[in-house]
Amino acid sequence: MRALDAGRPGFDRFIIAAADTVMERSTASLMAEYFPDVEVRRELGEHETLLGIDHAREVLGYDPRYSWRAQH
Repeated sequence: MRALDAGRPGFDRFIIAAADTVMERSTASLMAEYFPDVEVRRELGEHETLLGIDHAREVLGYDPRYSWRAQH
């Protein structure tokens, strides 16, 4: 509901996803193997998602309730 009450004109877009991944390998390891030419601009958490959920966190106060890691 915060998206409806934001009081901002126009529209915005958000990615709503878990903050982590279901993968057993670390995110950095997967990046190195599958996207070797992509620059990693900051340190990644061990199983941090590569989906950009920061905008939803900042604007909507989004805080993922569930973790892929907790389910396994």
